[in-house]
Amino acid sequence: MQREPEALDRKEIERRLEGVKGWHVKDDVLCGGFRFVDFSQAFAFLTRVALAAERVQHHPDMELYGYRKVAIRLVTHDAGDAITQKDIDLALEISEFASNAAC
Repeated sequence: MQREPEALDRKEIERRLEGVKGWHVKDDVLCGGFRFVDFSQAFAFLTRVALAAERVQHHPDMELYGYRKVAIRLVTHDAGDAITQKDIDLALEISEFASNAAC
């Protein structure tokens, strides 16, 4: 039987994301914001995030707005919509994608 992911408290979330730009906790959701030089780069970034999310079966809410800004929200539904290590892991991968783009 698979265990439900363990919810992390705010202090632990901040510790695990220390030094990683673009992420904060708002209303018990892990939120990331990214800005790109143009629409194509923003859309390519969203595509990379979608493929990574599908690979790990952990799907964020994503929004493209203002033609070059992307907002991402992460929670783990299997943990009662809490932030878990699954969210941290995906946030770190997403941050890597953003750092490789010309933001």
